[in-house]
Amino acid sequence: MEKSELKNIKLFVLDMDGTIYLGDKILPGAIEFVKTARESGRKVAFFTNNASKNPMNYVDKLNRMGFGATRSDIVTAGDVTIEYLKRNHPNEAVYLVGTPALEQSFTESGISLSEDANIVVSSFDTTLTYEKLVIACDLIRNGAKFYCTHPDFNCPTENGFIPDSGAIAALITASTNVEPKYFGKPYKETADMISELYGVPFSETAIVGDRLYTDIALGKNNGLMSVLVLSGETKIEDVNESNAPDIILDGIGEIIKYF
Repeated sequence: MEKSELKNIKLFVLDMDGTIYLGDKILPGAIEFVKTARESGRKVAFFTNNASKNPMNYVDKLNRMGFGATRSDIVTAGDVTIEYLKRNHPNEAVYLVGTPALEQSFTESGISLSEDANIVVSSFDTTLTYEKLVIACDLIRNGAKFYCTHPDFNCPTENGFIPDSGAIAALITASTNVEPKYFGKPYKETADMISELYGVPFSETAIVGDRLYTDIALGKNNGLMSVLVLSGETKIEDVNESNAPDIILDGIGEIIKYF
């Protein structure tokens, strides 16, 4: 795909960690890209698989950094998971392996949390304890459904990588021999939710991110343009014929020249 086709995109879905910032460091060209895209009449949405924080945490962070964001601009893997639970398991309790912020998002959405549930949801839990793992594994061994907000193994930070949701889910799977159903990127539920929220067809939507197996796979699996930026997890030598994105750029600011 030619880079010139970027001019036809009406909605840019931006990953956050590793794409527009790392920790509290704004990546070069990120603010300029968002400003220019909006001024040209395009829509910009911020999507993160990182469900350890609730969406308003991201709104606050983006506004502190100068991106300018409202709640309607943010979608997280937690949002996608919550929507799936509400549609497919209405009024069912959940045991959540997640942060207090994610617990708040679940309860504010009307989902009851319980240690005696028939559904286990694991996530990127920076407050993880051994007790939480024991409860989750016991419930799953006794037949509870096992869901996971997103499959990312590592979360990029300014100081390197830390274990993410996929690593925690892998531990639970190793103990129970049960694989979860994953949400977030690159899964269809995420693509469908983005389309519903913003009203732009997949053919005019681009996902911009730094991970091949989440960001780029979301585009490849669902018919969105996939734009890889080399500012986060992925290095150019990681790209091969099977996982190649539509477009590769050093950083998000490069997109501006193709408007």
